[in-house]
Amino acid sequence: MASMIAQRAVGVAPRPAVRAVPRAIPALKAMPLRPAGKQLQPASLIASSRPFLGEKEPARRETVAQAASGGDATPEPAKKLFMGFDAFTWSKIAALGAMFFCILFNYTILRDTKDVLVVTAPGSGAEIIPFLKTWVNLPMAIGFTVLYAQLANTLSTEALFYTCIIPFIIFFGAFAFVIYPLRDTIHPTAFCENLLETAGPRFAGPIAILRNWSYCLFYVMAELWGSVVVSVLFWGFANQITTVDEASQFYPLFGLGANVALIFSGRAVKMFSQMRADLPPDVDGWGLSLKGLMGMVVIGGFLISGIYFWLNRVVVPKIAEKREAKKKKKGPKMSVGESFAFLAASPYIRDMAMLVGAVPARGPLFSRRINLVEVTWKSKIKAQFPNPNDYSSFMGDFSTATGAVTFTMMILSRYIFRYFGWGVAALITPTVLLITGIMFFSLVLFSDSVAPTLKALGLTPLMAAVLVGAAQNVFSKSAKYSLFDPCKEMAYIPLEEEIRTKGKAAIDVICNPLGKSGGALIQQFMIIGFGSLAASTPYLGAILLIIVLGWIGAARSLNVQFQALQKENDATSSKE
Repeated sequence: MASMIAQRAVGVAPRPAVRAVPRAIPALKAMPLRPAGKQLQPASLIASSRPFLGEKEPARRETVAQAASGGDATPEPAKKLFMGFDAFTWSKIAALGAMFFCILFNYTILRDTKDVLVVTAPGSGAEIIPFLKTWVNLPMAIGFTVLYAQLANTLSTEALFYTCIIPFIIFFGAFAFVIYPLRDTIHPTAFCENLLETAGPRFAGPIAILRNWSYCLFYVMAELWGSVVVSVLFWGFANQITTVDEASQFYPLFGLGANVALIFSGRAVKMFSQMRADLPPDVDGWGLSLKGLMGMVVIGGFLISGIYFWLNRVVVPKIAEKREAKKKKKGPKMSVGESFAFLAASPYIRDMAMLVGAVPARGPLFSRRINLVEVTWKSKIKAQFPNPNDYSSFMGDFSTATGAVTFTMMILSRYIFRYFGWGVAALITPTVLLITGIMFFSLVLFSDSVAPTLKALGLTPLMAAVLVGAAQNVFSKSAKYSLFDPCKEMAYIPLEEEIRTKGKAAIDVICNPLGKSGGALIQQFMIIGFGSLAASTPYLGAILLIIVLGWIGAARSLNVQFQALQKENDATSSKE
């Protein structure tokens, strides 16, 4: 104080006292200052003060709010999420689920109808199926593959979808209302009966194809619906508009709502079967039933096209805008020869092809296994239910049970993927097939030994084989829909865009029909060599064991590569 008086005395201006504040009150060094004349306050207590040093009011309030909340506040309100996804994602998934529902509803009706047509046709039986898959289904599948490759190079994705699905809708409608009523006119029944007497019963299968050619054409078109509409059109489109995070969450549950279609379609088949039983003898109940069933298939086909049209108008443009900045390169379109060459060059794709259907080195796995057991099982069904109405009614119950079990498996599959991983999920299906397949063939081969035990339970060996075979098919199909199909589609996710595009085209368009015909070819040699399907059953059981063990090996090999790709992608993402 004395120094200040001395300075004034000599005319020297005193030094500013601003620096005295932090020295006197060091605890307020980090606190913002109020304008002159105001008291200093902590930042948490001045939310309503005016801006300082030219700071804009909104920005200052945002800073104050962040300080008050620990710095976590965001200037913009977050989108409303449900289970981690926004409304746009849920609308996309719901539309895809409805689309899948209609596809499976149609496929179940077609699958049950095609079996009844060819197995109960005049001069036919379960023995016709392996010949049908090889000599009719395979050539038509190859023809479709060539045509699809050509159309894919000239048409847009949307136009290609309609070009593929509309012929199916037209054919199934025409079959019920035009082709089937003219069956006696267009089928060469007398010629084939004379041919059978000349060639002998060993060639009953190929001759039955010629005798009932329109039924066989329906069978092949129903088979192609599963491979073309489900595998190529639907899953290809779903992979196009679904992100990796969405796929990992929704693919295990993707068919949860859609597989309710199995229950509804099974009830529809059952209803029409009972309706036929109540009609007068002079009324063609099967023809009337076909009109009702195929009418539902046609309506389902138009619903599928309508949902696809909506997705392309509402969802696809928004996704295209989001991906525009990334400028992802599309994989080049492949011809049939290029697909085969690429398939042979990629170990990852080869292992996937083994799971789906065919590969030259190790043979078809899933499709061959299904054919080997299913054809034998269907022959037992025909023996137990020789009447077409009873046969169709049983298949309706079978489809309903498949839908109910699949619905349950869809719920459990998400937890299996979450807690046990992709490898365990991929191994469940072949393990189930191995256990139930052993049970089924044991009942067929050792029926005399188990007959007393089954009699005490009120069952015959034939009926027990039918029920065990049904359980085997129910669990195999439910495992396929809930675990196998999601595993297959999820395996594409870690791949690069070009490899994913080429690999899916090669597997779904080419390998799937080859796999189905592979098992049928084995059965043909067995039937011709041993004289009947029943005589070849022990050898089919041994082949089944080898195939399922090979399938397990392929799944384990693919799991190692899948996990390695995931770790590589995670490491790349963390660096970016």
